[in-house]
Amino acid sequence: MLVGAAITYVLLLAAPAAQAARFGIADDAGKYAEGNASFFRQVRALGMTENRISIHWQPDRPRTIVDKSFLDHALPAARAQGIRVVFHVFALSPTALTASPSASEEFAEFLELLARTYPQVREYVVGNEPNQPRFWRPQFTTSGRGTAAAAYVELLARAYDSLKDVDPGIRVIGLGLSGRGNDLPFARSNASSSPVRFLRDLGAAYRASGRTAPLMDELGVHPYPRSDLDSVLAGDRWPRAGLINLARIKQALWDAFAGTGQPTVERGLRLRIDEIGWQALVPASSRSAYFGRETSAATSERAQAANYAKLIELAACDPSISALYLLHLKDDPDLERFQSGLLRADGTARPARATVRRSVTRARRGCAGKMVAWRHAKGVVRAGASFTQRRQQPRARRDWGFSVTAAEEATYSAAIFRLPAAKGTVRRLTSRSSQQAIATTEGLIRAGWKPRLRFPAQRLRPGRYIYAVRFRATMNQRRTSLRVSRPFAVG
Repeated sequence: MLVGAAITYVLLLAAPAAQAARFGIADDAGKYAEGNASFFRQVRALGMTENRISIHWQPDRPRTIVDKSFLDHALPAARAQGIRVVFHVFALSPTALTASPSASEEFAEFLELLARTYPQVREYVVGNEPNQPRFWRPQFTTSGRGTAAAAYVELLARAYDSLKDVDPGIRVIGLGLSGRGNDLPFARSNASSSPVRFLRDLGAAYRASGRTAPLMDELGVHPYPRSDLDSVLAGDRWPRAGLINLARIKQALWDAFAGTGQPTVERGLRLRIDEIGWQALVPASSRSAYFGRETSAATSERAQAANYAKLIELAACDPSISALYLLHLKDDPDLERFQSGLLRADGTARPARATVRRSVTRARRGCAGKMVAWRHAKGVVRAGASFTQRRQQPRARRDWGFSVTAAEEATYSAAIFRLPAAKGTVRRLTSRSSQQAIATTEGLIRAGWKPRLRFPAQRLRPGRYIYAVRFRATMNQRRTSLRVSRPFAVG
């Protein structure tokens, strides 16, 4: 066994078993409600134990806890019902943390103030979807290069150190990463970064900084569906990620941070689904409690309940998930906002309320299905080549090629070799080995596509040949895969 592999194996054996996922609500209603005890009782009645509350940092008042009076009442009410509060701290303005060179330091000082003021709060989500322009700008430079991740690394590093200085036992949850993103720096609207590419840039910025301490204890993720009409199992396309695509996030973390001071999932980092929800249609019987007009497609209440049950089941069977929070307990009455609650705006219960309560009770007993086991990929994920062809090819043939595919974006270098060809030459498939090839071609494969690569048209001399193709992951050039055809004869 290689030394590096042996060390990794020992670390895995030495790591304590992950605790079962916890469940909660991401909702500020308990913070603001006059009868906040009622809110926390309802959360507890669902079998849930946590409530993520947002805290907004304001750059014009950098050391002011704006909602202090509300928090002073809400935290004891939550504790009385056995609900643990998690602070989600971010700025409402997308440029608040990038407009001033001192902003990240002032933000970190604010976190220190919060931690000293509320020592009972032991978990902090730092930032909100920094890969989305709604919450972080700029995302890209004027030349189209991603810039948000590098700026966020500085913020998260300062935040981590400030909170740990107050209490090393505080858990720092990074990012609150959006599962969406288009990677289009010059898009007319929503020029954003996909989660996989954002994590790559985050790792590059961390390595360049020279930092050896971690950035975070957990990674917060918001794996919303592409459409509320989609089921949990629909997922999303690479490099985006729905809940069933979390292997992409885990791989992206390994690609970004393996061998550094920031742990990856295999070294104990866990994922916190700190926000997710499905919008449901409002029945006519409750319509009077709402106002405005719905601007996006919403699913049926029955489908919402089924999705929430599946969410909870999946979280209970993935040891890398520390917690899952549904967004919201109760609908926002403004139809242009989010109607994902377990309760309608008039307080009546959706079918999802009873479903979630049963599902959480079941999940607390453990995984009811197959436990998720994940290890990082060493090659390109699901790289493949279709060398379908007859074993004997006519001498007059001039067109040569085959189809390739991969589950992630990758480049390829392909060649035709005349046999006998040295095995080492074929395995390397480098520019040097390509000099010994009869024909070569290279290109890019988009995730999930199956293009046919073609070699320059030519006749091959009578003899025996093989195709060979080397794949290389664009997110991590060290991950490669080789595919070689069976021999075929010409002439």
